[in-house]
Amino acid sequence: MKNIKGFNYNKTDYMYIRKYEDGKWSEGKLTEDDNITISAMSTSLHYGQQAFEGLKAYKNDKGEINLFRVKDNAKRFRKSCERLLMPAIPEEEFVDAVKKVVLANEKYIPQSKTQALYIRPFMIGVGPKLGVGPSENYLFMILVSPVGAYFTEVKPIDVMVTDYDRAAPRGTGDVKVGGNYASSLIALHEAKSQGFNDTIFLDPKTHKYIEEVGAANFFGITKDNKYVTPTSNSILASITNDSLKKVARDYLGLEVIEGNILINDVDKFEEVGACGTAALITPIGSITHNDKVINYNKHDISLKLKETLLSIQYGEIEDKFNWVTKIN
Repeated sequence: MKNIKGFNYNKTDYMYIRKYEDGKWSEGKLTEDDNITISAMSTSLHYGQQAFEGLKAYKNDKGEINLFRVKDNAKRFRKSCERLLMPAIPEEEFVDAVKKVVLANEKYIPQSKTQALYIRPFMIGVGPKLGVGPSENYLFMILVSPVGAYFTEVKPIDVMVTDYDRAAPRGTGDVKVGGNYASSLIALHEAKSQGFNDTIFLDPKTHKYIEEVGAANFFGITKDNKYVTPTSNSILASITNDSLKKVARDYLGLEVIEGNILINDVDKFEEVGACGTAALITPIGSITHNDKVINYNKHDISLKLKETLLSIQYGEIEDKFNWVTKIN
């Protein structure tokens, strides 16, 4: 396998596909072709009827293949599908499908803590439909790809606060659907054009509180070692962030606080970072807001959180919460 750098798609041997027609799911199957043919009038193309997930498979020094919190991905995927009136995949069948496609592509799983096999389950509405409404036919698919780090720079990232909104107050911000990411593209483009790595979204109602860092959750570490992360109905509940809250409390002995974080109070943090499946934990070196720059020079606890979480994912330390599913 070639050396994997960055978070890019690298085709593997097999993908998984399953069809929903006439009110029922077909048997899923593995296919070597990662191309599909759908109607040009499919609801996924015109009305955004699609949802997806993201998780990783890890291979440790013993040759064991570990999935991390795959059952929680199955639950979140069900919620996303139901939000867009798509037929949910039963959670056990979601997990079984993930196992099948990972094992079929085992040779692509990197044996390195800086790389992993990224897994992308997704569902789209297919079939011709002109009027606004849910489709009658769907495709559920899973692609996998060996990946490196989401941010290729080893140093902490620099982010700016955007005036754009990622999601509406009572919209789809709390589920993993493509529309949320489409609406964030211009904010990311403008941030990068100004020399930043990513952008911070504020709450869409008041524009006072931090919500997300691009496609990742936000967390801060206070001077007295408290792990603080925002809550909102328009934030996607990150499985990685939920894991970090438990790691912070039960492995590192930190107090965990969830609540509103004023953008004007970020200078009170000792460390800040972004977290998610793709980025895992990425320390933030600076936040720019209204021409004010707040710099963060310490990242010790963030790195300790990352090291501990990786050690759980690779089966090197005790898995107190039974998060890891071994599949070989």
